[in-house]
Amino acid sequence: MAEITLELIQKLRNITSAGMMDCKKALIESNGDIDEAITILRKKGASIAAKRSGNETSEGLVHAYIHPGSRIGVLLEVNCETDFVARTEDMLEFVKSMCLHIAAMKPLYVRPEEVDPKFLEHERSIFKEQLAGSGKPEKIIDQILEGKVKKLYSDICLMQQTYVKNDQLTIEDVVKDLIAKLGENIKIRRFARFELGA
Repeated sequence: MAEITLELIQKLRNITSAGMMDCKKALIESNGDIDEAITILRKKGASIAAKRSGNETSEGLVHAYIHPGSRIGVLLEVNCETDFVARTEDMLEFVKSMCLHIAAMKPLYVRPEEVDPKFLEHERSIFKEQLAGSGKPEKIIDQILEGKVKKLYSDICLMQQTYVKNDQLTIEDVVKDLIAKLGENIKIRRFARFELGA
């Protein structure tokens, strides 16, 4: 059995932002393996997020961000269950990080179900044309097409994008981790990104 030191617990806490006791339990369960402990904490976060997903989110905050140089701006609405959580340092850090991410990664939609059907159909038709002369069987073309649509979602939908501050996580993962940490359902409701001349 590996020794679970305070330094090891603190290291895991710095990586995951989870509570000290949660970090200690995950390290004990993983026998001191940091990577395994991260996986344990992420699974715990996902199960908490699933339990909270039906809870109403009528509180929250709107955050405005202007990128240095005043050429890009983001307005973001994030909802949660209580005004108390909306005012926490963790929530404020989260919305700031999301605004930076949106400024950098230029998503068009929050979630795949919000993508304009006409836009999606247009993109699918382009993908089909690209694959038309490949000589591949229809079943394989359909699989490739689905893969291309999934990739499109990861480019244009905020929740599917790879987090700009940690390429091991999607924004959906970051939200689930925050739900686990704060114990409330949290939703990115909407955003607007402004770019001078765009």
